[in-house]
Amino acid sequence: MSKKSENKIIEIKNLHKIFGEKTVLKGIDLSISEGEVVVLLGPSGCGKSTLLRTLNGLEKIQEGEILLDGVNISDSSSDWTKIRQKIGMVFQNYELFPHLNVIDNILLGPTKIQNRDKNEVLVQAEELLQKVGLADRKNAYPRELSGGQKQRIAIVRALCMNPEIMLFDEVTASLDPEMVREVLEVILNLAKSGMTMFIVTTKWDLQRQ
Repeated sequence: MSKKSENKIIEIKNLHKIFGEKTVLKGIDLSISEGEVVVLLGPSGCGKSTLLRTLNGLEKIQEGEILLDGVNISDSSSDWTKIRQKIGMVFQNYELFPHLNVIDNILLGPTKIQNRDKNEVLVQAEELLQKVGLADRKNAYPRELSGGQKQRIAIVRALCMNPEIMLFDEVTASLDPEMVREVLEVILNLAKSGMTMFIVTTKWDLQRQ
């Protein structure tokens, strides 16, 4: 874990998630403070990704509370379009739009959802691409990128929304071993910069860095 403040970004209280007759998550309690990096390690099928998806509104919970900055976001009246701007999420399979090049994939959310100035976002995107070593690939399409490059682009895309916390769902699971390190280096640099992160994984890669 990294150094943290006392300001809690996420609080999970007595969370229950049920699929049919199967209880996947039972009575989960967890808090993540500003600047903290939490890694949840466990085998496939134990509910790690489901827990992560409840934090981003992709899965509804049956009982309990999820608080973002002290506000209950698990309430049925929550505006998830606004909430997701504060909670960035990077998926295992990148989720890049194949018909858009790298820079357009990155600009889409900030300009269309947040209505930010395109030139402002472009400057931020180019700075982040430089930091992850992909400044020369901004006009490439997803089909022209390796798995590790796609994952780094997905991270940049999420960061350009200026989230308060980043969620990482098995981000190295589908990568070849030689591509894992380049993605982990980006995540480790984010941790050093003070980004609040919640990472779920089945691997020990993050623990060994």
